[in-house]
Amino acid sequence: MYQLTAILILLLLPVSTHANIQRYEHLIISTQIFTQTTINDSAVSYQEYAKLATDKAWLSVMSERLKRFKPDQNERESFLRTVYYEATRAGLDPQLVLSVIQVESGFRKYAISHAGARGYMQIMPFWIETIGDETHNLFHLRVNLRYGCMILRHYLNKENGDYSRALGRYNGSLGQATYPQLVFNLLHNTWHYSQPAG
Repeated sequence: MYQLTAILILLLLPVSTHANIQRYEHLIISTQIFTQTTINDSAVSYQEYAKLATDKAWLSVMSERLKRFKPDQNERESFLRTVYYEATRAGLDPQLVLSVIQVESGFRKYAISHAGARGYMQIMPFWIETIGDETHNLFHLRVNLRYGCMILRHYLNKENGDYSRALGRYNGSLGQATYPQLVFNLLHNTWHYSQPAG
């Protein structure tokens, strides 16, 4: 009865309350990605993005879908390039990362959860001392996305590729289906992308 009540409460809460309540645990992966790479709030340059993108169709399609959350085209495209770059860099599907961002923050850069998680991917501040540097600002675009993608990649590795369990860990709800299902629903119904034929 308690579990059913908890699920109903979760479903009735606004999207931002699904912000992750990530448990404090040390990452197995190297933290050199932070110490060796300058992280700032500027978007990834088009040249960096173009090295990874196989065509411009992805940016065009995703930009149209993101318009209701980010009306300004330049801001929207800079955001998408950075998502694409950071997701690909961590070996993640950019569409999955967009789905996580929508559930976590509704694409609000300055979102703060009741637990204190911050930014697009709702990163808990303890991760700064675990994998980062005290100068890192979790509201900065690239900082937030890099942390989020690294953390999700870590959990995916930990769970041997099981996306449901990795997403549950990311959200602090391991063993419950609600959060992973929200992400999967968005991935399939909103952010799914098939590369145009030939």
